[in-house]
Amino acid sequence: MAGPYCCPNCGTNRSRFNLIEQVPKSVKMDPQSGEIVQEYSNQALDPFHTPYRGPSTKVQCGVCGLIEDEIRFESFAKNSRR
Repeated sequence: MAGPYCCPNCGTNRSRFNLIEQVPKSVKMDPQSGEIVQEYSNQALDPFHTPYRGPSTKVQCGVCGLIEDEIRFESFAKNSRR
């Protein structure tokens, strides 16, 4: 967290948030059963398996429940300073 947050949806919440840490797990699944056949490490991915490039943290507003990238909450706080 680099700075203050403000919810871009409700616009009033500046203090109650849930920080969601995303931990990607690369897997190969059986297409029929959905069973995990193989797990990959980030260093040994299959040539056709793209590594996760999303954000490491998501934020949920503790008032309205909106879930977005952390940067969206930070940007809204910066642009809507009182």
